[in-house]
Amino acid sequence: MLAPLLFLRSATALHVGRVPFAPAARRLSNAPAASRLSTLATTARASNTAAVPSSFKPSIDYPGVVPLRTSLVVPRSPQPVSFADDSDSVRRRAQADQSDAPPLLSPGEARRVAVFEDASPSVAFISTTILTPRGIVQAGAGSGFVWDADGHIVTNYHVVANPVARQPSQSRVMVSLQGIEGQVEATVVGHEADKDLAVLKVDPARLRPLKPLQVASSSTLRVGQDVLAIGNPFGLDYTLTTGIVSALGRDIDGYGGRPIKDCVQTDAAINPGNSGGPLLDSRGRLIGVNTMIFSPGGAGGNVGIGFAVPSDTVSRVVRQIVEFGNNARPSLGVNLLDDRAREQYARSLGRPLRGAILAEVVAGSPAEALSLAPCRRRYGSVVLGDMIVEVDGKPIGRNEDLICAIEEAEPGSAVSLKVVRNCDPERLEELRFTPVMRKTLAERR
Repeated sequence: MLAPLLFLRSATALHVGRVPFAPAARRLSNAPAASRLSTLATTARASNTAAVPSSFKPSIDYPGVVPLRTSLVVPRSPQPVSFADDSDSVRRRAQADQSDAPPLLSPGEARRVAVFEDASPSVAFISTTILTPRGIVQAGAGSGFVWDADGHIVTNYHVVANPVARQPSQSRVMVSLQGIEGQVEATVVGHEADKDLAVLKVDPARLRPLKPLQVASSSTLRVGQDVLAIGNPFGLDYTLTTGIVSALGRDIDGYGGRPIKDCVQTDAAINPGNSGGPLLDSRGRLIGVNTMIFSPGGAGGNVGIGFAVPSDTVSRVVRQIVEFGNNARPSLGVNLLDDRAREQYARSLGRPLRGAILAEVVAGSPAEALSLAPCRRRYGSVVLGDMIVEVDGKPIGRNEDLICAIEEAEPGSAVSLKVVRNCDPERLEELRFTPVMRKTLAERR
């Protein structure tokens, strides 16, 4: 049995500021090298970590949250240099070792630093609060990123699920960006729970200049590529971790209960609080949205297996929400027979039934216009409805294949279907239709 998958919203946000050096550590850094080594040895025996001032504590106290223990690192004293050798090269090397100039970066380090410095201003810290009878309560925290210059911010749906389920007057979603003082309130303009994505909107004038991330196609990814994750794990904002694409094509159950197809698996360290943050390629382009981790035993920490919603899915869903509003997914207007029931009927008939069988046709839908027939009861038995076996040349083997194929259609574009009437293999037809938005169908019901 697979271990549970853990969504990465941080239940509480732990904001940790810069930790000042303890007085003992400051004195130690100014001591002569010999006494410093002696004092270090004594300190190491007394405690594994340097003392943290009593004044250091989280900016907000959360019940049940244990602050991370912070170790103070004392710079090592440079080794004394002998100039017995009068060689100019030795002297120059010694002087270079003792200089205060920053160390040179390798080409790989320089690229990584440049990508982080370029992308981090586009990464958002998102926190949510709800109003309860006991007052305002922190509901959670996560990450997000700037989608466009109009103020749209993309994150995971589960980061903002609590505010979405409540009246606007009872909840707040706050967004902050690197280098900008304070937080700005955001509104949730749309969400897709099945893909675990949500789109927020902030006033761009209050967060200028907004810098959207570039988006790459996830269809061109290859296992072994370098990736970078930027987010706010455990409330530690603008944290960078690195890794590789470990696997592709993973189907992971999303927050809405349906599988999210073709997720990107990575070993980059992502933890609670990384939810909704970007997964970037080595050029700093978006290739996925970090959403969950593999968590054996429900431990809740990173074990090197994380998953991101692929950027192609993100682009399609976000574009639909921004252009057409919430609940704008393309739809045929049908409900489908459960896959397990279809397999049971196949065993009863003694022949395979590979496709999506219609259980209901919505009135006024494209499916009704095509005269598609659902399953029906007759004389105590079930007459199987039409079964869709292909969409735009893509074979359909299960319900999820059909749902995803319809959702991937461009708005207003025609889609071709191959339908087996009443699951009779002798009655194969090819049809064409134009999907409509789900909210349009909901208004007609």
